[in-house]
Formats: sequence, C-alpha cells, structure tokens
Amino acid sequence: MFTGIIEGMGKVKRLTMKGADAVLEIEAGIGLEDISLGDSIAVNGACLTVTSLQQNNFQADVSAETLSRTTLKLLQAGHKVNLEKSLRVGGFVGGHFVLGHVDATARILSRMQKSGSLIIAVEMNDTISRYIVEKGSVAIDGISLTVNKLEKSRFYVNIIPHTAANTTLVTRKEGDWVNIETDILGRYVENLLQSNKGIDKDFLMKHGF
Repeated sequence: MFTGIIEGMGKVKRLTMKGADAVLEIEAGIGLEDISLGDSIAVNGACLTVTSLQQNNFQADVSAETLSRTTLKLLQAGHKVNLEKSLRVGGFVGGHFVLGHVDATARILSRMQKSGSLIIAVEMNDTISRYIVEKGSVAIDGISLTVNKLEKSRFYVNIIPHTAANTTLVTRKEGDWVNIETDILGRYVENLLQSNKGIDKDFLMKHGF
C-alpha cells in the first residue's frame, strides 16, 4: 500500500523483455538503504517487487498482466519515473490510500498554466468514469491528486508547483499516456450495493446517508 506522495524520480536503465514478461532496471533517485529483496516500490503508480539490489539501482519483474494494463511497456532507457516506497505501519499518510493496482491508462488531453499551478485534463473512459468524483482522490502515475472538475469525458486536476517540479508531470505533454488508479472506496461501495439488493437510495436516505 502507498499514499501517492512521490519520494523521488528514478531513471530507467533498461526494460528487457523475457517472453511475455519483462525485467525493469531503474537507477533510483531515492535512498534504498531500508529496502530489501521482496519489498514493494511503486513505479509510476504500479506496485512492483524488488528482485535485485545493487548500490543505487534496483530491478523488478514486470508481468505480462502489468505490461498490458499500464504504461510501463512504453518505458525506454533514460525515461524518468515516479518512485514511492510502500507505506510502513505507523507511517504518515499525506495523500490517500493507493494500492499500486492501476485501473487503466489514459491520455493527457490538455495542460495549462494558471497562476503558479498547472491544470491538466485527463480523458475518462467507461472503465474509470464512474469512480471519478469531483473533489475526490485519484492517482495519476502514482501521484495522489484531487479531482477539481468533471466534464463528460474528462476530468481536471490542479498541480501545485512543488508537485509539478518533483514528479514526471513536469515533462508530460498533451497526448502522453498515464497510469490511473481510482479510489478503492468507490469500488467497494459499488460491489456491496450490487451484492446487497436491499440497499438502495431509499434505504440509505432512511438511515441518514
């Protein structure tokens, strides 16, 4: 589990295909002193398991499933990636609970400077649209962000200067693909409502919701 607060950026050294799977090697921009083999690190929002450590580099296996669902398959040597180590028990939760399980990839539709902030519009499809709510949380490439505005097929997020400068969003442009993870709470609520037919709008209103 993660919080969507990026600890630093790493640089891809290589992505090596192994059949349908791959091995990703990254030069980390964060300290790895507290990382052991088998620990989890989120790379652009995708939870990966560390399989090799060497000084400031680490390797992780990337399954065919992860490659198919994320932008990791597009990585090339030299690309920057967002990195976050998994949340420790008792650690500070500065963003929101992020699982590192990417729901979908989406395109950046526009980016605009407004005062000191960066406004980014991201496309929505049927996979994620019902889980995106105004003023709710969403993770873009592993970054915990607040949805500022919704339109029919897009949502907008406001990126403060610190976040823009210290994540891969500083180089993202229109047309780029990003990883999206919606808030897990929405999916649990949807599942409960589908499996408990007695819970509907009238039931919730009757009980004060």
